Amino acid sequence: MVTRILQAGPMMGMLEDDLNGEFSVLRIPEHDSSKYPADNGSVHDESVEFLRQNAGGIEIAVTTGEAGLSGEQILAMPHLRAIANFGAGYDATDVATARARGIVIGNTPDVLTDCVADLAVGLLISVLRGIGAADRFVRRGKWVDGPFPLAAKVTGKRVGIVGLGRIGRAIANRLGAFEMTISYHNRHRVLDVPFHYADSVQQLAAECDVLIVAATGGPESAGLVSADVLAALGPAGYLINVARGSVIDETALVQALTDGTIAGAGLDVFTDEPRVPLALLNMENVVLVPHIGSGTMESRRAMADLVLANIRQFLADGTLVTPVY
Repeated sequence: MVTRILQAGPMMGMLEDDLNGEFSVLRIPEHDSSKYPADNGSVHDESVEFLRQNAGGIEIAVTTGEAGLSGEQILAMPHLRAIANFGAGYDATDVATARARGIVIGNTPDVLTDCVADLAVGLLISVLRGIGAADRFVRRGKWVDGPFPLAAKVTGKRVGIVGLGRIGRAIANRLGAFEMTISYHNRHRVLDVPFHYADSVQQLAAECDVLIVAATGGPESAGLVSADVLAALGPAGYLINVARGSVIDETALVQALTDGTIAGAGLDVFTDEPRVPLALLNMENVVLVPHIGSGTMESRRAMADLVLANIRQFLADGTLVTPVY
């Protein structure tokens, strides 16, 4: 008998093909699902009703870090036992409800670490050296009118990393080649690193030239980079975010960039993806990319393989290869 699983949210084509080739897949209709939920409760009622009527026997659900599963959706599937998340971040899923129901969650850590760290460094260089703005300068024919404005030096900068997990460490390792001074703030001090520990994000911002956000998303980190943190970063400071849009007070960030509280930003993630604040679109000191941290063929293939491995192992013995808890 072919195992039946739920697909919640759109997936990469390669993963969809693999799922449909190996399992019987029930997919929440896209017009009934919340593709970009603002929080764990913001799903259309139609999706919950759809699950109540069609997903009664489903034990495994596959979703993404963007789509997730709300508490209402989880409760609509009484036999659900496991959620396989395509992505390292799983904050779009109501973890509290899943845990209370005894449902295990697996994600895809490690396999995307290098690509996200690479992008963080790329954003840092692009923002400080003005690469995006310089590209537009040439394309618009402005070079004939005079030289491009001077930018900021990259090598030797003081960098503060918010969240020294797998990705934060990978970023720090890469920045060592640029002779940078690394500091960090984490929920807990990390004992096996040589970097300076700051007691708060605000203290970290005050002590660095570039603040890189690599913290886990979710309610605990929402708004962690506040207006006060941005003020501490200062008019010569830059912000890089490759974590989740929710970690930053986006309204405060737009204001800080508008009034010169900080010098610039490189952003891969936003609060209400794929919608980006209009005020950011015409800022020459901001680099905007569409949540592409893990967006390479290599990392996405590895992520898809890990989702499949989690499903297969759960079916075999009730455990996951990469459990969240």
